[in-house]
Amino acid sequence: MKRLSFAAALVAAAFAIPTSAEEPAPDVLTYVDPMIGTGPEGHTFPGATAPFGMVQLSPDTDATCRIRDCYDHAAGYSYHDTTIQGFSHTHFSGAGHSDLGDFLVMPQVGAVQLDPGDPRKPGAGYRQRFDHQTESASPGYYAVTLADSGIRAELTAGARVGVHRYGFPAGQEAHLLLDLRSSLYDYPGKILWSGLRRHADGTITGFRETRGWAPGRKLFFAMRFSAPLTNHAFLDRDEAIPYKGFQGPGHGSDALAEKLGKALEARFDFGKLTASLEVRVALSGVDEAGAIANLDAEAADFDTVRAHTEAAWRKALGALEIEAPAPMRTNLYTALYHSLLAPSIWSDVDGRYRGPDDAVHAAKDFTFRSTFSLWDTFRAQHPLLTLVQPEVTNSDIVKSLVASRRHSPHGILPVWQFHGRETWTMIGYHAVPVIADAYLKGVGDFDANAALDAMVASAEYAPYGGLGDYMSLGYVAIDREPEAASKTVEYAYDDWTIARMAEKMGRKDIADRFYQRAGYWRNSFDAKTGWLRARKADGSFRTPFDPTAINYGSDYTEGNAWQYSWFVPQDQAALFRMLGGDARAIAKLDAMFDYDNSKLDYSHAEDIAGLIGQYIHGNEPSHHVAYLYNYAGAPWRTQERLKQIVDSQYKPTPDGLSGNDDLGQMSAWLLFTGLGFYPVAPASNQYVIGRPFVERAVLNLPGGKSFTVETVGLSDANPYVGKVELNGKPLARSWIADAEIRKGGTLRFTMQSTPNADWGKAAAARPYSMSTAGQ
Repeated sequence: MKRLSFAAALVAAAFAIPTSAEEPAPDVLTYVDPMIGTGPEGHTFPGATAPFGMVQLSPDTDATCRIRDCYDHAAGYSYHDTTIQGFSHTHFSGAGHSDLGDFLVMPQVGAVQLDPGDPRKPGAGYRQRFDHQTESASPGYYAVTLADSGIRAELTAGARVGVHRYGFPAGQEAHLLLDLRSSLYDYPGKILWSGLRRHADGTITGFRETRGWAPGRKLFFAMRFSAPLTNHAFLDRDEAIPYKGFQGPGHGSDALAEKLGKALEARFDFGKLTASLEVRVALSGVDEAGAIANLDAEAADFDTVRAHTEAAWRKALGALEIEAPAPMRTNLYTALYHSLLAPSIWSDVDGRYRGPDDAVHAAKDFTFRSTFSLWDTFRAQHPLLTLVQPEVTNSDIVKSLVASRRHSPHGILPVWQFHGRETWTMIGYHAVPVIADAYLKGVGDFDANAALDAMVASAEYAPYGGLGDYMSLGYVAIDREPEAASKTVEYAYDDWTIARMAEKMGRKDIADRFYQRAGYWRNSFDAKTGWLRARKADGSFRTPFDPTAINYGSDYTEGNAWQYSWFVPQDQAALFRMLGGDARAIAKLDAMFDYDNSKLDYSHAEDIAGLIGQYIHGNEPSHHVAYLYNYAGAPWRTQERLKQIVDSQYKPTPDGLSGNDDLGQMSAWLLFTGLGFYPVAPASNQYVIGRPFVERAVLNLPGGKSFTVETVGLSDANPYVGKVELNGKPLARSWIADAEIRKGGTLRFTMQSTPNADWGKAAAARPYSMSTAGQ
C-alpha cells in the first residue's frame, strides 16, 4: 500500500501544471554536501542512505587498519585517501569509535583479485585508485569511477536495502567480489563465524557474527543480481584451520551451494555485459529469511529506489526553509541531513528485531530503532528531532529505548547501543533525558508509566558506574570508580530530568527523591578552588589536581575541570552563586575561552579537537558553555562567543567539522545555533537565545504549523543582538519556550554593531535554573 500511494504521488507531481513562469525553486538536495566532515575529524561517510535507514552503503577507503591507526577511518572513508577498498553496507556517521563495514563488495575486470592489498602500494590487490573529481555525493546517492578498471560505481539505498549499479568497460569480463572478512576497526579473530548460501532462484544469502565494539553482533544479508551468473565460487581463506570437513556437492571444490567459516569470500562472474549490473542487498538482524523479506519489500530497480529515497530526503529536509549566505546554507542543510541518520531502523518489515539479550522480539505498532550515541545526542540532536520529525519518529525512539530495557539482562536503558547490542561506551544514563524531554514536549504515544519505571531502574542500578556510592555518599568516589567527577554531575542532571517527568505525571514521591539527587553535583564542587573535582570515599578531594589535565580514566570523561565545572544545566544559577556571583562567573567563562594552550599537549587524546582556549568544541562537554553568559545576565557575551565558534569550527568542506559529528550532535549544535537558540537543559522546555546566522528560516513543525526566524541587519559588521521580538512584541527575556515555538509565529532579531548590554540582564529575564524555580 505504501509503495502504491508513493507511486501515485510521484505521478501527480510529474504531471502538475506550473502556476507561473517563474524559475522552479532549487532542489533542497543540492544544498546538502555529504562530503562535509569526511576529513580527519568529522568521521562522516559520503555514501547513500535513507533517513534513519538500516543500510548505509558507502565506500571504504581503508578497512584494514587497526586500533589507533583506524581513527581517521571510523566511518570507513577518509577524504585524504587515494584508493577505495570496496563498498560496504553499514557505517556510523561521526562516531569517535567504530565497527561495522559489513559485507564489502568490489567490482573487478580481468584476473580476479582476492586480497585488498596495501593502500601504500596502489594497484596491488582488489583496492582501486580514484579521483575526487569523479565523485558525486548527494542525499541517497553516491558515485565514483574506479580508475584502475574504468568501472563506474553508483550507490543508492532504501530503508533496508542498498542498491549498487556498476558500469563495466565494454568487452571486459565482469566480476564481483564479496569479502565477508573485511571489517572496520578490524583485528585478528574479529569474525567469529560466517556463512554463504546460493538459493535455487539465484538469491545469495549469508551472515556473520563479530566480536567487535558490540560483542556477539549478528547481521544477515540477501543479495540479487540484474544479470545471470556465468560462474561463482565460495571461498574459505582461513589457513589456520587445516581440517575443513568433507566435500559437499557442487561443481568443484569452491563452487558450492553453501559454505561456513571464519574467512569467507565469494566471487561472482558475469561474462561480458552489455548493460550495467545492478546488485540489490538487504540486511536483517534476525535471520536470512528476514533479509529476503526486506529485499522483497523494496523490490525495485536502482533508479526507482533512488527516486523514492530522494523524495524521502526532500520531505525530511523540508522541515526547514533556510535563507542564508551560500556557505552557511550548505552548512545548515548538511547539518540537518547528518542529524537525520540515527537512531536507525533495526526491525525488519515484519516487525522482528534482535535485542540486547540476543533473542528475537517483535515490535508491535512501532519501528524498533537502534544506534543510540546517547552521551552525545541527548544534548541537541534528540531535542532537534522533536521539532523536525513527526511524533511517530520520537515515540518510536522512546518505545525502542523502553523495549531495550525489557530485553536487557541488567534491566536498564541503553547506554550506547547499536544493532541492538550494548557497548557500555561513555557514561551517564542519558536515555533518561531523551525520554523526559520528549514526554514534556507532548510526545505521548508511549506508556509513560513503563518509561518512568525504566528511568528509575536505570538510575538505581547500583553496579553501574559507581551508582552505589552515588546513592549512598551523594557522589561517585574516585578511589572506587574512574571519571568520578564527570559521572557525579551527569548523574545529577539525569536525575533532574526524572524528577521533571515524575512531577508532570503526579508522581511526587519519585519527583521529590530525584530533585534531591539533582543537587548532588554540589558534593563534587570544591568551593575553595571553584572547580568540580573528584572526591574519594573518605570525603577528601583527590590530589594532585591540575584543571587542564586530560587523561583517559582520570577524574573526568574526555575532558578536564575547565569543561566539566560548567556542567550543571539544571541549576546554573546555583553554580554561579558558588563561584561568587555573576561577575566572577563571567570572568571564569572568559578565562576559559581565552586560555593560552601553547604549553599544553593533548596529542594523546584523540577526541580533544576544536580548541578555543580550554573550550573544546570538538567534544560534547563544552557544547552548552557559550550560552552560559545568559545565566549571568550577559547575553551579548554569548553572542560574541557564538560567532567565534561558528566562524572557526564549521566550513562547507571535507575538513569542515572540527570534531567527530557524533551521530549528528555537532550538526544539531550548528543547526540550533544558526536559528538563534539552543537547548542548554533538555527537559526544561526552554531554548536559550543566542544570535542567528540566517537571514530567514521557516521551521515547518510536525503539527502543520510553522515558526519563522527573521534577522534584520545580518552581517559580520553586526555581531550583536539589538532587540528581539516574538510575534511583533518585544521579548525582554533571553530564552524562548518550546510551547511558543510549537504554536507557530515569528521570532525577529535586529542586529547591530555594538552590544546591547541591557537586554536579558535582569534576573527575571534569565533562563531556567532549578533553585530559582523553587525546586
